[in-house]
Amino acid sequence: MEVAHVHARLGRRPVLLISALVGSVALTACSSGGSGGADAGPEAKVTVNPAAGGKEAKLGNPISVKADGGRLTSVEVKDDQGRPVAGQLSGDGTSWVSEGKVRPRTTYTVKTAAQSDKGRKSSSSTTFSTQQAPSVNKLTNTPQNGQTVGTGMPISILFDHKIDKSKRPEIEKALKVTTSTKVEGAWGWVTDYSGADRIDWRPKTYWPSGTKVSVKGSLAGLDSGEGGWFVRDYDFGFTIGADHKAVIDVPAHKLTMYENGKPVGSVMGSAGSPENPTRGGIHTVRSKNADETMDSSTIGFGNQWMLDAKWVTHMTASGTFLHSAPWNNDIGVVNNSHGCFGMTTEDAKTVYDFLPIGSTVEVRGTSNPNKTEVGNGLEVWQETWAEWQKRSALK
Repeated sequence: MEVAHVHARLGRRPVLLISALVGSVALTACSSGGSGGADAGPEAKVTVNPAAGGKEAKLGNPISVKADGGRLTSVEVKDDQGRPVAGQLSGDGTSWVSEGKVRPRTTYTVKTAAQSDKGRKSSSSTTFSTQQAPSVNKLTNTPQNGQTVGTGMPISILFDHKIDKSKRPEIEKALKVTTSTKVEGAWGWVTDYSGADRIDWRPKTYWPSGTKVSVKGSLAGLDSGEGGWFVRDYDFGFTIGADHKAVIDVPAHKLTMYENGKPVGSVMGSAGSPENPTRGGIHTVRSKNADETMDSSTIGFGNQWMLDAKWVTHMTASGTFLHSAPWNNDIGVVNNSHGCFGMTTEDAKTVYDFLPIGSTVEVRGTSNPNKTEVGNGLEVWQETWAEWQKRSALK
């Protein structure tokens, strides 16, 4: 741990170096005089907010320390698990504020050292506890930490409690994306297919292969609205893999695979029928399943079928998939599916192996006029960059 010192030299203004940590314990306060002698006058008055006492501190506020009649020379704050939380000292050394807000149901211990205007040194320690949150808001992130994904993958954060619109700007500000190569992108608020609130980050154009991405969310202590609070920070990262994409030409019954923008192979298949045309636009592969039962009731067709398929590549959450269709005798001849693109089992495996999660599949020539909602899977490429930017809560 660093300790703060004040150095005074001839011809220079005093320089204050300070290291601040955030932490917790019970409820006490103490003060001890230092050097300076009786002629040095009173000690600097140090005030900590939230203050120690019988009442639990309200949520939603940072920890602040103020010195009257002097300056702070050291501030050390820890929570009840000994974890430090950084803070910022003012230029004149008279105040310090934590970078984050207090966490729910946590005890903090604040230790300070100060020096009065006449040179008298003092130290103090105080402890306070915070209120319990009515409910805890957690999140689920996509991609998962350490995952390698395709060049079309957005960062998607799904919340398990509703986010009040008035809280969205502060939450969005607390989320930071860092990339190994310069990539322009933006956050956008989305309603997930499940009805839950979500925030996604997409690059302006597709990711460059090999990019390392880090996502940090300084959310601990933030109010998400409707009684929900975040109690921890988040930190995850992932890597962008090979540039693999696919394009489906619906009238030609063909799917072509592209690597680094060049075609590397194609397969024949059957897209949606004229009554149930395949959704158009650019889809993002959201998940894959090597063996799956295709149940008509899950996509609004009642109990019409229950079929076993292999090498299933999922695009929309509503059921637009690439998969084997061994029951279809007209593959590559007639578009007769309920919206999926069916292939032979061998070809379905080729496509399954070629397209990583996060790669894109563009559907061209479909008669389906409906635009897929962004929350219906990872459908961020259904919108232009200008449209996407309007989803940010930061104006």
